[in-house]
Amino acid sequence: MLGTARNKATPLLGRADEEKLLASLLDEVATRGQALVLRGEPGIGKSRLLSEAARTARDRGMAVLTTTGVQSEARLPFAGLHQLLRPVRDRAADLPRIQRSALDAAFGLTHEAAPEQYRIAMAALDLVSEVAADAPVLLVVEDAHWLDHATSDVLAFIARRIESDPIVLLAATREGYTSALGDAGLPERALGALDDATAAALLEASAPQLPLATRTEILREAAGNPLALLELPTVAGRLEDDQWLGGALPLTERLERAFAARVSDLPDATRLVLLIAALNDEDTLGEILEAGSAIAATALDVDAVAPAGDAGVVDVDLQTLRFRHPLVRSAIAQSAGLADRRRAHEALANVLEDQTDRRAWHRAALLSGEHEDVALELEEAGTHARQRGAIPVAVAALRRAAQLGEPASRIRRLLAAAGFAVELGRPDVVEPLLREVRQLDLGELDRARVTWVEETALTRPLDAGRYASLIAAAEQAEAGGDHDLHVNLLWLVASRAWWADPGPETRRLLIEAARGLGDENADDPRVFAVHAYADPLGHASGVLARLSTAASAQHTDPDAALFFGPAALVVGAFDLGNDLLAAAVDGLRTQGRLGHLPRLLTLYSSMAARLGDWDVALTAAEESRRLAEELSEPQWAAAADTALALVAAMRGDEQTANVLAAQAERVAEPAGANITMAFAQFGKVLAALGSGRHADAYSSAERLFDPADSAYHPVISSWLIADLADAARYIDQLDAARARVLQVEERAGDRPGTWIVLVLRHAHALVAEPAQAGRRFEEALASDLARWPFQRARIQLAFGQWLRRQRRVAESRAVLRAARDTFDALGCTPWGEQARRELRASGERSRRRIPEARDQLTAQELQIAQLATEGLSNREIGQRLFLSHRTISTHLYRAFPKLGITSRAELSAALAPVSRAAEADDDGQVR
Repeated sequence: MLGTARNKATPLLGRADEEKLLASLLDEVATRGQALVLRGEPGIGKSRLLSEAARTARDRGMAVLTTTGVQSEARLPFAGLHQLLRPVRDRAADLPRIQRSALDAAFGLTHEAAPEQYRIAMAALDLVSEVAADAPVLLVVEDAHWLDHATSDVLAFIARRIESDPIVLLAATREGYTSALGDAGLPERALGALDDATAAALLEASAPQLPLATRTEILREAAGNPLALLELPTVAGRLEDDQWLGGALPLTERLERAFAARVSDLPDATRLVLLIAALNDEDTLGEILEAGSAIAATALDVDAVAPAGDAGVVDVDLQTLRFRHPLVRSAIAQSAGLADRRRAHEALANVLEDQTDRRAWHRAALLSGEHEDVALELEEAGTHARQRGAIPVAVAALRRAAQLGEPASRIRRLLAAAGFAVELGRPDVVEPLLREVRQLDLGELDRARVTWVEETALTRPLDAGRYASLIAAAEQAEAGGDHDLHVNLLWLVASRAWWADPGPETRRLLIEAARGLGDENADDPRVFAVHAYADPLGHASGVLARLSTAASAQHTDPDAALFFGPAALVVGAFDLGNDLLAAAVDGLRTQGRLGHLPRLLTLYSSMAARLGDWDVALTAAEESRRLAEELSEPQWAAAADTALALVAAMRGDEQTANVLAAQAERVAEPAGANITMAFAQFGKVLAALGSGRHADAYSSAERLFDPADSAYHPVISSWLIADLADAARYIDQLDAARARVLQVEERAGDRPGTWIVLVLRHAHALVAEPAQAGRRFEEALASDLARWPFQRARIQLAFGQWLRRQRRVAESRAVLRAARDTFDALGCTPWGEQARRELRASGERSRRRIPEARDQLTAQELQIAQLATEGLSNREIGQRLFLSHRTISTHLYRAFPKLGITSRAELSAALAPVSRAAEADDDGQVR
């Protein structure tokens, strides 16, 4: 019997290495949290290892929380999380109200729509962290491959954030299955078969009386699988000879048949109860017995289950019935006849009259034909699942509703399911749904909706024909009365036209289509963004006016800022966009909308870098990269690398800048992401300029002007025109640079964005004839450069160089000193050294810069320290950055010694930028 056989299996034969590994995780829990995923085939020993770890943890006084994935529960949102946290739900009273509400909504305890899933995940992390404050915690996750998707996502979120908490997470999953937790990039241990000697010892311990022939056959068939070695002997004499033939059946199926054969010996009432339990989506004993009583037409109680408990098939208490192994459940369900399974589902549906979502699934089980009443219940269940953040459940419910419902609703339901699958980032689910839709009788509006779903699921480069068909689909949507779809399709086209230039003819079509939405002053921020992206230079005047109004508003709607901030970027209004994106990022944090943050943080970082705000630029880019990797968004991770490369180049870390830029190019070029390729050149150009490699800088800048190059971008090329001009004056390319400056000026129009105005004035000064150069430099420096310190210092450096070469040495010193001081304050070492060399050439001695203490902080330490200076508690900082409050405490603990402080009260002074960096003579003595 299963229970008896397992007891005989101690100690864990052949698993000494794994036992030591798990023990070490528990040993180290006081100093750091860790996660580990055990992988292997069914019966290989995963559950036994988890059970032993749980026993050891309890012996050490740790709190142990467990959950088990069950295939039939996969459609119940947060079912696994509810099971995990049920023993400590009372501790939720210690959480802030917003987190208590998030958990209540997730578990269906309120009628409110659940918040964004990451807010639920943050609440779960904080709850477990609160429990860990009393004693270390072990989280045990069995059969992670069968967890509901929402729970799997939350546990993956937690597993990545327990480094500083006394928490260990152990999960077991089968080979060949995908899940958010199993595929979260956590440390893994694959469990293989037992070696021959260990397998023989285990078989001898569990079944010593076996005949030699049977023993040999079992060893061969079990192939080192511990569960097979324990279970096959109990039914060896009852299996047909052909079931022993090697390779006739997979081992899993042979084990299921063994379990089914054992269950067949149990009383009829017991087998009935087991079938209902196998098909139920919860382990509540009361509802299982009630459904069984309805079928048996007689009252059944716990005595009906006792034989199964005695046989080691299930674990039973007064409230729950749980199978000892998942294969027992599947064996019972699969061995039952169709009529028996249908009766069990019908009985469960009747018992669950007041639980409409669960009832709908049991009603829908094993049905065929048209049943619109059941389809309506499933559709409602899908709506509830969507409200609770369980999108995969919503997809499954709508798909099943489409199969059972009236034909007139089939297109709508399938398209809704496909739309939800897009939200999941699952093109592999979207495509089969769209294939079903295309086989139906579609009208013009339906075809437009199919186009929308298809294009949002596949982020692929578009050719001219595809752009035209998408614009046509948008017009079909408007003609069919779906204005929202019309706007969405044009926004999709406009944003794709930003990622890779579509060519002049296609852009003309897009501009015409944008006019059909009204002007850029429309109330809908999407319409405004379509205008900005459709023609960033031609529409700049109207866009800038609207952006100025939005940026000056006292309160900015985060949803509107999602469109206003990026629109500011595309027209080159980095100063306005920086403030709007700050509001958008704060709004997304508050709402727990983690999925949007990688894109917005990358844009925010790029703008902040141009404004010389390294603290924001570095922390935003680092956070963007971390979240993009977590969310499996390689393009946004690459985009974050371009922002980090830009900052590294501006600060003089040439090697890092080039490595990050190359890293981004390796991801972007195969995907046809011209935009990311273009952004990658910024870091390469500035790194080359900073180190005096002017030919390399010029070559990289020219790539953005070459239509045949993968970095070509006719709008973004204007952003580095000053860099191109700066490089050109050292390599005899002034005439070519002058032509590029005129080209950019012609494209820019009458009212370009702030950055484009600034770099054009800088570029004109750099390529001007000697007679006009002085006036051009003065014009460039007369601009409002208060928010552009790095660019101001570069203009001053170039002006000082020009003045010295014009033998106006005394005049050159003042602007060169100003450039040096700004570069020093910004930590731009090679640029400061260039100013020092010019000053020395003018006859003035200049000392070298000493780095500040704050330069030693990592980007994340700096971000956390900055938030602490604003008066936020560790918990509040954690909620903003989606980290546990203990992780925040750990980062501050590491930052204090680097800053030379011992308390939170000293942070503001330690982080305050100095107006002039400390300097030292060449002998290292600070002055």
